[in-house]
Amino acid sequence: MNFSYQDVAKTIDHSLLNPTLTVSDLEQGCELAAQFDVASVCILPYYVRRCAEILRGTSVVASTTIGFPHGGHTTAVKVAEAEGALADGAVELDMVVNISKVLSGDYAYVGAEVGRVVGVTHTAGGKLKVIFENCYLNTDQKVILCKMCSDAGVDWVKTSTGYGSGGATIEDLELMLRNVGPNVQVKAAGGVRDLDTLLKIKAMGVTRCGATRTATMLNEFRARLGQESIALNFG
Repeated sequence: MNFSYQDVAKTIDHSLLNPTLTVSDLEQGCELAAQFDVASVCILPYYVRRCAEILRGTSVVASTTIGFPHGGHTTAVKVAEAEGALADGAVELDMVVNISKVLSGDYAYVGAEVGRVVGVTHTAGGKLKVIFENCYLNTDQKVILCKMCSDAGVDWVKTSTGYGSGGATIEDLELMLRNVGPNVQVKAAGGVRDLDTLLKIKAMGVTRCGATRTATMLNEFRARLGQESIALNFG
């Protein structure tokens, strides 16, 4: 399958979530994402407002995390986080499910929480990605979450935070693609570190991928297309 540069770039959510990133790192990361014209910048929540300012006038949107990285926040806190992030200019939210409740089999709680956050997000015109953290779940739990999220009307289901004991696998992506509804997309996170893996999962039908090696992968892809590399230029 042949992909254009834009096809591949718009698969990437450039990830700026490492807690040790400085303000300068966050600024330069947002500028990098704009220069490479990716899909979004997924940034530390406190910097969403500034991220949205930097990206204004580009086709790259601001995104951030909710209940990250462990998912154990109360529903009220997750709702408040979502409302705050959307007010600050986030267009897409990546929320971690309550992993403890999933492992305990309390799917009524999990479903109600997802429903609350997706309602707040969609009311504000945003989109919601729900992170499963698959490394801690069995197949049945992953399938139940796929169907629950589909019923709730989420926009994406996502494999991982990137901070658990494992990240995206081909097997998990195939499982999720098979079990989500027709209006739900799949995002990979954690472990996609090279261009060939990115192209492979895109060809499978994965529409988003969290990435920190954005510049390396996209410049390699440009080279394969015979296009000039994008030189980083930070204002």
